[in-house]
Amino acid sequence: MSLILPPSPLYHVRHGQTDWNAEGRLQGQHDIPLNDLGREQAARNGAAMRVHFHDNALDPAAFLWLASPLGRSRETMEILRRGMGLDPAAYTVVPALRELTFGRWEGSTLPELKAREPEATAARKADKWGFVPPEGESYAMLSARIGAWLAALPAPAVVVSHGGVQRVLTGLLLGTPAQEIPLLPVPQDRIFRYSAGAADWF
Repeated sequence: MSLILPPSPLYHVRHGQTDWNAEGRLQGQHDIPLNDLGREQAARNGAAMRVHFHDNALDPAAFLWLASPLGRSRETMEILRRGMGLDPAAYTVVPALRELTFGRWEGSTLPELKAREPEATAARKADKWGFVPPEGESYAMLSARIGAWLAALPAPAVVVSHGGVQRVLTGLLLGTPAQEIPLLPVPQDRIFRYSAGAADWF
């Protein structure tokens, strides 16, 4: 995968846990709210970000603060900013940052889908990068959407969005092989930092 090198550093935070995350349901673009653990994870990330910005003499005003339009990402951003001592509402919603959609599969678990649509779930397992769920998106399609947004990013940013977005960001910024991207870890209690073709989390 070709590398994209936007202004750095770029921070990405996955939204906190929802009940559908806990139940293993494909969430996609369904607007499921954070649960109590998800709010705790967001607060943890806000505290960690506050320490990180202080210790590295970073000015929050030098960053764009961008969130997916889905409520779980917006609430995570607001909790995070509140934990940093910033105005929780002072961020921008970016429609391109919404999660990968699983189409008609949203709300189901993988065991439910395997029982109901065994051939389709086997095809997905064989090619998670290219597989398109019924009325949904593939990771390849999501990567094209996020790549167009990323190429136009004008300044360093703190982004709150989703696990699928996190995975394709890693692919676009680090050149991860496409078939590995859907398998990348996407913890909800860590902050990812990308800078000059390298990445870490804290």
